[in-house]
Formats: sequence, C-alpha cells, structure tokens
Amino acid sequence: MSRRIRLILISIAAVLTFGTLGFVYLEQYPWLDAFYMTLTTITTVGYQEIHPLSQSGRLFNSFLIFFGVGIMLQSITVIAHAVIEREFGDLLGRRKNQRMLERLKDHYIVCGFGRVGRGAALEMQRSGVPFVVCDTNAERVERAMRMGMLAVQADCTRDETLRDLHVHRARGLVSALASDAENMFVILSAKTLNSNLVVSARANEEEAEQKLRRAGADMVFAPYYLTGHRLAQSILKPHVQEFLDIFTRNIGFKASVEQVRVEEGSEMAGRTLRDMQVRRELGVIVLAIRRAGGTMEFNPPADASIQTGDFLIAMGEPASLRRLEGLLMGARA
Repeated sequence: MSRRIRLILISIAAVLTFGTLGFVYLEQYPWLDAFYMTLTTITTVGYQEIHPLSQSGRLFNSFLIFFGVGIMLQSITVIAHAVIEREFGDLLGRRKNQRMLERLKDHYIVCGFGRVGRGAALEMQRSGVPFVVCDTNAERVERAMRMGMLAVQADCTRDETLRDLHVHRARGLVSALASDAENMFVILSAKTLNSNLVVSARANEEEAEQKLRRAGADMVFAPYYLTGHRLAQSILKPHVQEFLDIFTRNIGFKASVEQVRVEEGSEMAGRTLRDMQVRRELGVIVLAIRRAGGTMEFNPPADASIQTGDFLIAMGEPASLRRLEGLLMGARA
C-alpha cells in the first residue's frame, strides 16, 4: 500500500508539472496562473478559464482533463482504501484468521516461531500441509503472517490456547519454545487433550530429553547437539553429509525421500517388493520398511512382503512417489 501511495503522489506531481509547463509555453500563462489552472482542471473544481485559451490550448486542456482527472480519482480510491485498511484491517484480519482456524483439520501446530520453530514451519509450508503457528511475540507472529502462514499470538502452554487451535483434531505438534519447562507444559497439555497427537519437541539441555519423552513427546531433538554432530560429519564424512543434505533439504536435486503408508484394503498388502516392481515400473527405490509393530527393516530384499499399516521409506521423484502412494491406497496409478 505504501508503494502504491508513493506512485500516486509521483503521478500527481508529474501531472501538475506537465500541465503547468503546457499552459506556460502554449498560452504564455504566468507560472502561478498556469499552476492554478492545472490544479482546478484535474480536481474538477469547474472554475472558468483564467485567460482565454487558443485552439491548441483547448486541445491540451482536453488531454489534461482526460488523464489528470483519472489519476485524481485513482488517488482518492487508494487513499480511502488505506484509511479503511488502517481502521478496520486488524479486525478483518482477526476474523479471517478465525475462519481459517475453524476450517483446520488433520493439521499441525508449531509452538514458537524462533529459529527452530521457523525452520519447522518453512518445511511444512514447502510440503503443502495445513498448519498454524503460535507464539507470544507479536513481531514473530507478524513475520509469520508476512511469510504467508496462518499465525496466532497466544500462549501455547495454556489449555485454552490449544483448544482454540483445535488440537483435538490436529495430526501433530511441534514444540519449539525457548525453555524445556515451557515445552514440557505444552506436551503435557497437548497429550491430555489429544492422546493420539504426534508430538516433536526441542530440548535445550541434554538431560531434559528423557523428561520430555516421559511427558509424552514422541521425538525429541537437541538442536545444539545436532548442529555439532553435523559440523563434525561435514568434515569427517563430507560426501555422506552432502547426500543427507540433498534428500532432507532438496538442495539441487529433483528426487526426495518420503514415507508412504500401506492402507487397509490395498491390493498391495501381502505382496512382495518383487511383485510390485516399484523400481522398474515406478522408478522408486525402497530404502526401508517401518513395520506396523514398530521395527525398522533397512534395505529390504526383493522378497520382503508388505502388510497393512507398514510404512515404505521410499526415494524418487515426486510424481513417482505419488503414484506409489496411489497404489498403496488401492487406487490405480
């Protein structure tokens, strides 16, 4: 809006300058009379001509009316829009956010929009899944909204806030608050309100990891430990680290790694990887099978069978992975 207002002001100044110069050089008006004539013309005040106009002067004035009045009308529209947006923008924004929150289902909640939470939110945005950001800091919430995310300024540790975020019908929650105590409050509250919720939490101290798991976190990550580990790996095993970066951050490569669930009623349930021909027909490589019982089978052989509830950890291009997902859901690729 500020950019549009600047353009409008520049356009008005240009029209006033153009009109003043035209009346001065075509009709030999004094400078003040020329400016006054231009101003009364483009504002449609309707005063009579200060001095009689020649034929060329009338043509010039007609041209000035056509373009100058249009710019002035556009200026009034932009200014009125800015005033209305300033007066009612917050109210309309809150109502829009509330409507979007009411429609959320099978979504994810990101508690905290610091460096860690922002990274989690960006990954969810890239993946195209529904999610909402919650933080007590107004500047962080505004930043999330500028990035095109649904964000709410509230305290995630309160049960009332989690209910407003519809945690009871959410699929997962990321707790990335500044302290381990706050993260523990969020985990306890979220798991109480939705026992099926998948919770991933940040741990600032290494000894807090087990406590957060006992509180109900399914996965706990210590960002400082992980950063140090990856720094060492980048020196000791640079090619391994490069490979991991490619498939965890999609750096300069079209393929990605995804998890695909074998749904109930799928025609593929009970069949082997050889029967499915996922590599030859779909161009997908199965890296591992996460069994429904919780065990992980790495580099499964061709005669490994898949069952309902298993997850295939597969690598391939996005279109190929979607075709694999369609097969495992029972739809024809």
